[in-house]
Amino acid sequence: MEPLKGLILSGGAGTRLRPITHTSAKQLVPVANKPVLFYGIEALVEAGVTDIVIVIAPETGDEIREAVGDGSKFGARVTYVVQDAPRGLAHAVLTAEEALGHGPFIMYLGDNLLRDGVRALADRFREGESDALILLTKVPDPWHYGVAELDGERVVRLVEKPKDPPSDMALVGVYLFGPAIFEAARAIKPSWRNELEITDAIQHLIDNGARVESRTVTGWWKDTGQLADMLEANRLVLEDLERSIEGEIESARIEGRVAVAPGARIERSLVRGPAIIGPGAVITDSYIGPYTSIDRDVVVEHSEVQHSILLAGAKVLSLETRMEASLLGRNVTLKRGERRPRTISMIVGDNSEITLP
Repeated sequence: MEPLKGLILSGGAGTRLRPITHTSAKQLVPVANKPVLFYGIEALVEAGVTDIVIVIAPETGDEIREAVGDGSKFGARVTYVVQDAPRGLAHAVLTAEEALGHGPFIMYLGDNLLRDGVRALADRFREGESDALILLTKVPDPWHYGVAELDGERVVRLVEKPKDPPSDMALVGVYLFGPAIFEAARAIKPSWRNELEITDAIQHLIDNGARVESRTVTGWWKDTGQLADMLEANRLVLEDLERSIEGEIESARIEGRVAVAPGARIERSLVRGPAIIGPGAVITDSYIGPYTSIDRDVVVEHSEVQHSILLAGAKVLSLETRMEASLLGRNVTLKRGERRPRTISMIVGDNSEITLP
């Protein structure tokens, strides 16, 4: 088999994460202070896939190019292909066909996270004789996903968002394909969403006698398309955090698995892990609770924050109630007003300033 290439899909408007995605690509929103997209690139490189094509949208492509560059910092060689409109995953495959060189490849959705990576999946595909290998996971609400009907590990039918699901095994955002997928993607018609569905392309392979196999995901998998998913992904990644104190600690208590980056400063505060504090962040007279990611140059003063994500440059000042289950965008200022609110839970876009009543 030819060497596997990588295809990362990094288009999409990110409507479910607005207003954050009004000013930033959803794949660059950080989990544990690292953009979601970077986890996918690292997973491919760890699986020995270093020639990677990233499909980008016209609206967010420049931002992704700037963040990823030529891929050298990941040990990869990255090229970019622009998908002019979100016309479906199979359309994205056809858009990238020339860049992929018509050979086998692994496709990874850029807003997905897999705890155990894709090395085992890539190795199985390299060793086997299948035309496609898909990753599945058991879900409680299969009608929200593409769902597989199985005969052992062999896939016999796929249905996109079925009203009457044939199983509870949903497709995870990782697929391995041989070159037959290109012809299959050309053969299908747009769905009711006016998109070329990857499930239809895989079903076309099955209907024409191709061998499509499946593997069940090990560890956890998260699609980070919504606030609750982002926070849960942040929690899951922080579960594996190792304690590392490199910043400046003054009259402060650090409990558990906390990573404090060089240049960060924590004064007269309690930080209870797992939590990560980015470079240049300043935490003063505050409580930072578990499952919190504080990015670079964030300021937290006289406040309590837990189970939240604070993006670069955000400020949380003198809150009289604990903030939790929140995602603050870049350079947001959140501060106390004259009256005390009962609770706070919010998603706030970049460059905002909020004064609480």
